[in-house]
Parts: sequence; C-alpha cells; structure tokens
Amino acid sequence: LLSAMAPAPRLHLSSSAARSRPHGRPLRCVSSSSSPSSPSDGPLLLRAAAGLPTERSPVWLMRQAGRYMAEFREYSNKYPFRQRSETPEIAIELSLQPYRAFKPDGVIFFSDILTPLPSMGIEFDVIKGKGPQISNPVNCIHCVEALTPIDDPASSTPFIQPILSTLRAEIDDETTLCGFIGTPWTLAAYSVEGSADRHLVKTKAMMHKEDGRKVLHALLSHYADNLVAYCIHQIDSGAQVLQLFDSWAHHLSPAQFREFSLPYAERVMAGVRAAKPDVPIIFHANGGAGKEEILFSSDLTSDVVGLDWNMNPAECRSRAGQSRVLQGNVDPMVLFGDEDTIRSEVKSCIDALTNDDGRHHILNVGHGVVQKTPEENVGLFIETCKQHVRAMA
Repeated sequence: LLSAMAPAPRLHLSSSAARSRPHGRPLRCVSSSSSPSSPSDGPLLLRAAAGLPTERSPVWLMRQAGRYMAEFREYSNKYPFRQRSETPEIAIELSLQPYRAFKPDGVIFFSDILTPLPSMGIEFDVIKGKGPQISNPVNCIHCVEALTPIDDPASSTPFIQPILSTLRAEIDDETTLCGFIGTPWTLAAYSVEGSADRHLVKTKAMMHKEDGRKVLHALLSHYADNLVAYCIHQIDSGAQVLQLFDSWAHHLSPAQFREFSLPYAERVMAGVRAAKPDVPIIFHANGGAGKEEILFSSDLTSDVVGLDWNMNPAECRSRAGQSRVLQGNVDPMVLFGDEDTIRSEVKSCIDALTNDDGRHHILNVGHGVVQKTPEENVGLFIETCKQHVRAMA
C-alpha cells in the first residue's frame, strides 16, 4: 500500500512555527529509544494515571489531533490516512499540532487502532468518506489459523519507534506521551465485518452460533497474545501511559462484554504489566453505561477507567470509590456551546469526578473530538481545566 503512494515531502517549519516548538528545537526524528519516566517524578498526567498526588486534574482529549484543526486538514486533504500515520515526519507533526496550540497535559501519537493488523496478516486502508476497509475479513477458523504473530514489531511497524521517540524528545517532561491500542474485541469486530457496521451483523451472527463462537474466541486469543508485543514496543519507544480503546463495547451487553471483551483486554494488560509494571494503563469503553458494575469492580484491573459521555459522573465516582482513578467525561458536543456553558460543564465534571481529596481524575471528553468543533473551544476546555481546582468542603 505505502509503496504505491507518492513520497511525503520533508517538513519545513516556518521560523514562527519553530519558535513555538518546545525549547525552539527544529523537528527531527530521533533514532534512539526513550526510557519511560518513573511516575513519581513524571509530568502531571503520568502521576495522575499512577494514582499519585496531583495539584489539579490533568487534561487531554481523545482525537485531539484531528480534522477540526485547519492545519491538520492541510495534511488530510493531501495525503491518505496510512501515509500520514506511517510517515514519521507527518505523524509527528500532526501529533504536535494540538500540543503547540493548546498545551494539553497529554500528547497522544497520531495513529490508528488498526495499525497493528497488517503485522498479523490483515490488510486495511482508511478510505475518505467510508472509513476503515479490510480487504481480507476473517470469516472462518482457517482465516484465524493463517494469521501471523507479531514477533518483531520494530520490523513490522518500523515507523512507531521514530514517531514516539521523537515526540518524547520534543515534549521532554513538559507533558505525558500516550500510546494506545484497540482492544482485541474491537479489532476482532472490525476484522470480521471488514468495515464499520452499525449493527455488527456478521460478528453478532458469529457470536450466536457454536462454531462461530469458536472462531471468534480463537481470533480474540490471537489478538490478545500478540498485542502485548506491540504495546511493549510503544513503551520502549517512549510512551509513558497506554490507553486501551474498546471502541465497539457499546455493541455488547454486560454479559457479552464479560465473555468477549473483558478477559481478552485483561490478558493484554497482564502481559504489559508483567514486562512494564510502572506504566499506567487506561481502559476506555465506548458504551460503558450499563456496565458500571463490571468497570468499577476488581475484574477490571486497569489503573484508570475511562468514562464515556453517557455515564453520570457523580454516580461513577460513588460506585468507583475514592481510590480509583477516573478519566472523562464531558460530552464532546459541549465544545460546540458558548463559553459559559463550556466552563460550567468542565468545572462540574471535575467537581463530580475528583475524589474527596480533589484527586484521582483526568479530564477528557467522553468520546473523540468531533469534526468542525471550533478550535478556540478546545483551547477554552483545556484552559478552564488548568484554572479550576475543586473547592474542598
């Protein structure tokens, strides 16, 4: 796929852009890997994710590098998705755009949850106007048996290391670098459907047939076992926090979530934790409403529980207890509102989700930033969080 694309030009930053970069350094790819910071002496979001004391709620936004930004669209209108996400100079630039503009407490690298799939033998592309398209969907046990392991992520995804290590050098310890993956369930659903499907007809049909369940569980097992190596490669390359996106959890009932998502996400987290015990893990389920009993139980072992925007913040804090770190969960559509509304929603969310000590919370939207969101409102969201500290009783 990439070989057929026109080569991306090297980026030439204007003098003003260069001055706006941390320490005025020019953009460059870093070849050596970065070691993760110890949470105790790390930046704000890293400390919050590790459950350590913080002076306020840190803030970042899912999909903060996106088409709502005019400078992002200069690239998305010119280059196809995989060229942007797999060309280090472009991916680095897109990751840094919101950081330069708004100074969030977290920088998440520009990539996609489907990025590790080709390493396992499943090809995909992201078609403008259609979304992800998988050319060889999984529909039988022979498809699963033909999948390949991720033995050497440095070779199968060679762009990851220069992207993350360069970002880590660029942001230094001023903010936290976040890596991420899709959960085995979400990747499996994409792999079976071959594209985004609002009803998951093929996957649900597979779930409700005995032979189909065997195929689905075999696929989930393969992904769970192999995503660990991809996660560890991200961490070795500089990621300080790892988020698992269960983007299609809303398609599952609580019972189905317990069978098809949770155990495989836990297998990934256990594998990462065994190799990198100091790296905090965030688990975000899109469709967490109705699954609170599971998400706030000891069955989910992530360091942070991400909340979608449908969940009641005060009830979530009550059910989660005082020691659980929660992330979220402002409705991203609030960012289309006026200044007073945005400030009020941010403050209300922080006040509801921090614990009694005003801690254990990371502010985020409860879903990704939507296209056409006013850029200045993203800045207002972040600025309001940085200025607000919950008043203690």
